[in-house]
Amino acid sequence: MNVFADFNERIRKVVEGLELKSTAGEPLDLSRIAVEPPRDPSHGDLATNAAMVLAKACGQNPRALAETIAQAFRSDADVAEASVAGPGFVNLRLHNGYWQNYLARLLALGPAFGRSAMGKGRKVNVEYVSANPTGPMHVGHCRGAVVGDTLANLLAFTGHDVTKEYLINDAGAQIDVLARSVLLRYREALGEEIGDIPSGLYPGDYLVPLGKALAAEYGDRLLAMPDDEAMAIFKDRSIDAMMVMIREDLALLNVHHEVFFSERTLHANNAQAIRTAVAELTMAGHIYKGKLPPPKGEKPDDWEDREQTLFRSTAVGDDIDRPLVKSDGQFTYFAADVAYLKDKVRRGFEHTIFVLGADHGGYVKRMEALARAVGGNSLKLTVLLCQLVKLYRNGEPVKMSKRSGDFVTLREVVEEVGRDPIRFMMLYRKNDAPLDFDFAKVTEQSKDNPVFYVQYASARCHSVFRQAVEQLGEIDSGRDALARGTAMLADESEIALVRKLAEYPRLVESAAQSLEPHRLAFYLYDLASAFHAQWNRGNENTDLRFVKVTDRQLTHARLGLVQAVLDVITSGLGLIGAEAPSEMR
Repeated sequence: MNVFADFNERIRKVVEGLELKSTAGEPLDLSRIAVEPPRDPSHGDLATNAAMVLAKACGQNPRALAETIAQAFRSDADVAEASVAGPGFVNLRLHNGYWQNYLARLLALGPAFGRSAMGKGRKVNVEYVSANPTGPMHVGHCRGAVVGDTLANLLAFTGHDVTKEYLINDAGAQIDVLARSVLLRYREALGEEIGDIPSGLYPGDYLVPLGKALAAEYGDRLLAMPDDEAMAIFKDRSIDAMMVMIREDLALLNVHHEVFFSERTLHANNAQAIRTAVAELTMAGHIYKGKLPPPKGEKPDDWEDREQTLFRSTAVGDDIDRPLVKSDGQFTYFAADVAYLKDKVRRGFEHTIFVLGADHGGYVKRMEALARAVGGNSLKLTVLLCQLVKLYRNGEPVKMSKRSGDFVTLREVVEEVGRDPIRFMMLYRKNDAPLDFDFAKVTEQSKDNPVFYVQYASARCHSVFRQAVEQLGEIDSGRDALARGTAMLADESEIALVRKLAEYPRLVESAAQSLEPHRLAFYLYDLASAFHAQWNRGNENTDLRFVKVTDRQLTHARLGLVQAVLDVITSGLGLIGAEAPSEMR
């Protein structure tokens, strides 16, 4: 059902039939042939660069070769017109019958339209959010959560075997700080006056209930325990409580991970997993003992001129070699990364994707280098960085949350504007571009609010069916019945809407291939605009109304078009994680 892939294959067969050879007498490389919608719709339905990418290799004039290709397509039963434009583009205009049949096939597929086997079952791990378990989710986590979740949905929709993963960062110094913060709230719950929260501890009120729960369970017994025993309890209970809170916050956003991987498991049994991973890299020649040169400019306070255990990351694309053991003998955070990536390879993933905040930019090269060392050519690693989200209300910056202490929580944003506006608008800019999120604008009911405009198109599709029943009585709205009438659609604006629908399979595949889920949001807005425009044409010209009381058969055909629009909007919003409403309230 991918018209562009279909005609790409037809063009390849035409070129092969011409028996073209390179000037060296070798077969031509056809991999760069592309078929796309022309930038100007007046040029036709499809455009290909075939002549331009092949002409030089076979020593021909691009326009002359384009004319040869165009001539071959003039005998194609689906092609109404084949022409040459510019430096050698071949433009194809298809017969209306092709689009009418395409719509019938689309209706037959229903929710499966747009699905692809492109991924061929390739195992992909998408890790996203992975916030420190030290408090509620804040709005800074929101964008990565939506980008990662939608990307995982797209990859699954295109035939990949996808695992959605959350790494629980429960082994760092921040957990010690969390435990100390909970200890303070525990003492407070026992009636002790704690005063202001000391600098360096977490000040948010969200820790108060946990302190009270521990006081109710243990009384003052934790204060009498040895510090290491008490802190172990505080750590375990704090992490558990924070992860319950985080899961609840993510569920509000319709984000559900399949795997929650605890970093502490890598450090268990005297860090056996890390030691094994480092030993394997050592055996492969990637680890050595040596000294790092001082960094350029001013030396940091923690820089040490000493021999260290180093990962030879510069040999696999990094800027500097990376230390694996601290001066106190403890493994570095990067050593845990080695073990974690090794674990993903052990689980059979061929592509691992990390969706991180923009402040992790320095993380990219070292992880790409590590992937080359760990997986060689069998493992692909991609890091996507999400830029900051700035919150506004009517153009004014939003103030911080009192409950959290120093940030706006994800829950606060969801409760104010709803899940769907957040999920859609977090994709309405590419992930590496900053995003401004205005509470007033994303709840505005107008064309200027993309999520409203798309969801309104869904509701309007449903209203067309309700209107048809009101004006014509019972109608057969089954897919088979709707598909039988598509040959009656002949108006150019109706055919143009079918062409827009036909872009969906290509859009889904390209968004998955490029790891750019924002393309889906843009496409849905364009499709909604095209549908609303067709509705408006019906208001101006009654002959173009979806429900034409004087022509039941034509109405039935147009209902097929409306159903197809609804199918695609429902599918696209589903991938984004939003609803396709039957009415707007």
